[in-house]
Amino acid sequence: MKIKTFIIDSFTNEAFKGNPAGVCLLEQELTVPIMQAIASELNLSETAFLIQHPMAENKFFIRYFTPTVEIDFCGHATLAAAKLILHRLKKEMVIFTTYHQLVIKAISEGETITMEFPLY
Repeated sequence: MKIKTFIIDSFTNEAFKGNPAGVCLLEQELTVPIMQAIASELNLSETAFLIQHPMAENKFFIRYFTPTVEIDFCGHATLAAAKLILHRLKKEMVIFTTYHQLVIKAISEGETITMEFPLY
């Protein structure tokens, strides 16, 4: 299986600046041990794993792993994932749903990305 894997710098528009995160664009679900092994191999503070919702081209399920554990949420990895979907895949809007059902919306406004988080 081939996995499209990216290292994307958040909070910057310059290469090798900002806060790097791994982003893996999956074609099918992976097991937790495999995702954990990939995150460990990338050895970045967080790696986001994305899989497209089967019924909507702008909706993705997202999970986050550090090199050692899965975590509930990561802001800069979500921004990195949004940058991939919005700027590289040329979508105007993306909706992420985390493993714990947190829904995050991101919109592209030129080079700017606006993200909406739920209020508690």
